[in-house]
Amino acid sequence: MARGAVSVLTWIGAVGAARLGCTDRWGGTSRPPYDELNLGGHVGDRLDDVEENRRRLAGATGLPADRLLVASQVHGIEVAVVERPWSSLEEAPDADAMVTSVAGLALVVLVADCAPVLLASADPLVVGVAHAGRRGMAAGVVPATLRAMRDLGAEPASLVAHVGPAICGRCYEVPAALQDEVALREPLARSTTRSGTPALDLRAGVVAQLRVAGVASIEVDAACTFEAAQLFSHRRDGVTGRFAGVAWIPEPALT
Repeated sequence: MARGAVSVLTWIGAVGAARLGCTDRWGGTSRPPYDELNLGGHVGDRLDDVEENRRRLAGATGLPADRLLVASQVHGIEVAVVERPWSSLEEAPDADAMVTSVAGLALVVLVADCAPVLLASADPLVVGVAHAGRRGMAAGVVPATLRAMRDLGAEPASLVAHVGPAICGRCYEVPAALQDEVALREPLARSTTRSGTPALDLRAGVVAQLRVAGVASIEVDAACTFEAAQLFSHRRDGVTGRFAGVAWIPEPALT
């Protein structure tokens, strides 16, 4: 996968004509405790700042702001198949994953400890994003996203997956009973903190699910949101912003 940097996108990759990218917390207009590039409109930040931050992200993708699509994430496994921009925020679906084969739409997943999962197929051109927090990962949001992409013609073996920054298994301490509950569904998510207490590793769980489904090309960003000051972390800071993973198919250049 080719790499580079474009504007507020701190990482960008290419899968054929498809593009995947991630932001961090810098390059926006939001004030503390949301400084700077908060892209979440549901966390108490000034909506004018969020809208400007989203315009900057849209600009980094080369698309108009109304083509930057953010679903209402509810920690579930619903997958929205996106064929056009929605006309208002109220039209945004309740979904923790989105897929599309339509050029000119940027699918955005918002996180601040959960794992952003970005997926793309070069042939056929299909992209997807998933919000894999504890509940969504355990319930199967990633397999659900892969099924939706298969329905659009993209077999798992043809996909490239990028698992973005998330809280690591050394920092995500949970009660033992909760760890057991999640590990019943995804055993490889079981982890231990530095002090030896029960923990969960969301990215390990996601990677296990991708491999079981047949995705061979998997990249994992090792950055931990709790440890990295350049990333938002709800577990570390409480009231804070949201950074993004984004997947899109650029519109064909006019000739």
